[in-house]
Amino acid sequence: MAEKTLKKGDKVSWKSSGGTAHGKVVKKTTSATKIKGHEVKASKDNPQYIVETDEGKKAAHKAGALKENSR
Repeated sequence: MAEKTLKKGDKVSWKSSGGTAHGKVVKKTTSATKIKGHEVKASKDNPQYIVETDEGKKAAHKAGALKENSR
């Protein structure tokens, strides 16, 4: 199955501990990085998307965890 193609600014939602979070894609990363002190083990074979909630909090998720919204 082909990976979703998301781009900067796309509106997305994802499941979080508090329910469903909404935000936008900040960027796609293919190298290890840190967010909130946690290491994101992204690579070319395992890319992740940096997303920002509507409240300004950042997180990283694989494409399969993100649902594109048209809002």
